[in-house]
Amino acid sequence: MVIMDVKIDNFYGFRDFHVNFSYPKKIVGSNISEENLKGFPNFRYKKINIIMGANATGKTTFGHMLRDIFNFIDKKNYNFIFDSINDVSREASFSIDMICGGEMLYRVTCKILPLEKEFYDEKNLIVQVDSTKIATKDSYETCVKKIVKNKEIHSKNYIEELEKVENLYWLFEHPLEVNRPLRLPKGDELFIKVLRNILMSLDPAIKSVDRLHDVDDAYVIRLDKKTIIIQDGEVFATNLLSSGTKAGVEVSKVLSALIQGSNSFYYCDEKFSYIHSDIEKAVLGVMIEMIKPNEQLFFTTHNTDILEMDLPKHSFVFMKKERYGDENSIHCLSAGDFLKRNTDSLRKAVENDLFSVAPSTDKIFEIESFVYRS
Repeated sequence: MVIMDVKIDNFYGFRDFHVNFSYPKKIVGSNISEENLKGFPNFRYKKINIIMGANATGKTTFGHMLRDIFNFIDKKNYNFIFDSINDVSREASFSIDMICGGEMLYRVTCKILPLEKEFYDEKNLIVQVDSTKIATKDSYETCVKKIVKNKEIHSKNYIEELEKVENLYWLFEHPLEVNRPLRLPKGDELFIKVLRNILMSLDPAIKSVDRLHDVDDAYVIRLDKKTIIIQDGEVFATNLLSSGTKAGVEVSKVLSALIQGSNSFYYCDEKFSYIHSDIEKAVLGVMIEMIKPNEQLFFTTHNTDILEMDLPKHSFVFMKKERYGDENSIHCLSAGDFLKRNTDSLRKAVENDLFSVAPSTDKIFEIESFVYRS
């Protein structure tokens, strides 16, 4: 499953937001293999997407919006998107171009009319699904032209429209919230091996990690003189492990799923805030090696050491939030649109704030003026 283009308006903090995940030409010597649809060499897509930006610029929210859209398409339940509308007094809309595993490019367009009564219902909803079969020599751009040219018949019933789309398979992992129950794989033999290696790398005090055989979907983490039980559906509440080690459990879920190809779309959101940079780079490197054809990985981070990894510049996306009058606007900038030469340094570009995404510190230093000086 691959997303190629997303437009969002009036959901969460997004206003006239647009981001595209195609790229113009093949990168010679790229260490990301098969960055095109399998069997379609000209249909190029950004397989690895490293999303960076200051706090509150939309990195996590973008993942939430994609998850809402996927759930809406998959479960045909409009509450997944109605609940995310920002201003109910005006129209909200999104459009997404995606490939769901086969040889079809889908464009799902959705408009929600302004709320005129107490609750939204399906009368507020206008959904259209357009599609085209991808030919051997097609690029994403030629397929878009075919979709625009085609005049498909659309049903007024949004469920009938959404049923045109193939099945979706995704995995989202966001920062672990307090008192949120763990969701662990069921009967996954590889997961325990990955979990063991990740946790023992994060905390040398951990002696072993094993399955708890007399309890379903539970694992025991053994330290020198203590044991910790983690179980699917239970809150992960313990002071015996660091925040980084706790995050390692969900990192292991993503890595295990990637290795097995359990899903085809992965969004790993700031799971490494408490984890050493070298381990984050190592895990990301394994993720990149394990991702399969016709799959896509989104990885959000604040770690600028990631900029030095040997990845195509188009793999890096920077999000920024700007204020216009009384409204905020979120934008997406692709490094590949700014840095064209192989010799261009992405690290130096970020350090020099080429993308204008550095957070403002003026208000922080203004705090000094609060202190009375005689």
